[in-house]
Amino acid sequence: MSRMENSVDTSLNTLEILIEQLKSMWEGLVQLMPSLVIAILFLIVTWIIARFASKIADRITAKTNMRPSLQELIDTLVRISIWTVGLLVSLTILLPGLTPGSLVAGLGIGTVAIGFAFQDIFENFLAGILIMLREKMRIGDYIKCDDIEGRVEKILLRETHVRKLSNELNIVPNSILFKNPVEILTDKDQRRHDVVVGVSYDTDLENAQAVIRKAVEETEVVDTNRTIDVFACEFNSSSVDYKVRWWSGSGQREMHDSRDQVVRNIKRALDDAGIEIPFPYITHTFKEKIPLASND
Repeated sequence: MSRMENSVDTSLNTLEILIEQLKSMWEGLVQLMPSLVIAILFLIVTWIIARFASKIADRITAKTNMRPSLQELIDTLVRISIWTVGLLVSLTILLPGLTPGSLVAGLGIGTVAIGFAFQDIFENFLAGILIMLREKMRIGDYIKCDDIEGRVEKILLRETHVRKLSNELNIVPNSILFKNPVEILTDKDQRRHDVVVGVSYDTDLENAQAVIRKAVEETEVVDTNRTIDVFACEFNSSSVDYKVRWWSGSGQREMHDSRDQVVRNIKRALDDAGIEIPFPYITHTFKEKIPLASND
């Protein structure tokens, strides 16, 4: 009987302790309620200020020549800054024992821990900011980076979308584009193209050079205001090879079109002049072997 009484007493004591703890928690919540209401109101004010500041930033950046991705970055940084200050102040209101100094110190320690845990994410985020800040590599540029090749569609904070000419999409982490050399083929409106043409050994080389140069000059898409080069460059197995260089549009479709017209004109001009192109040593050396997309 005494054991049962002890068990009942223990249960009652446990229940009383639980009730006291719940009452204490309720009283603490009631005491915290004014601070909680003020903190929530301050967060609402922070939200209003963040929206207002974002609109102001959009209006200011819209008057500049910034790329859209950089305008979006500035808008994001403005909102993040305002929300960071708003959250710190709200926590200080809600928990009076916390001071701004202790919050900043705790935030610093937490940032280091989070930085180690999400190193790759932050690396891509920072690389995205730096890519947006530099002037090169615009939307629409055709780029090469390691095995990545295509047209830039979007530049986001953590990744860049590169569309291949065969229409596949590459989603590239920004850290790759920032840490590795990137070749921007369309950085300028024009770039230099070249082909190699061979003529037989019994050909008058000066005459062949003049014929080839005239053929290139008469090609519609070639910029005749810039230098056209026709260099005898190599003794091949059954031909003397000329390297022909000219300037034309930098786009991929323009590159294919100009080479097509130049090769056709050179072949026609050499045939008309009775100059032999030895078979099978007709060579067309291209710097880029890129598939031709019908929609480019």
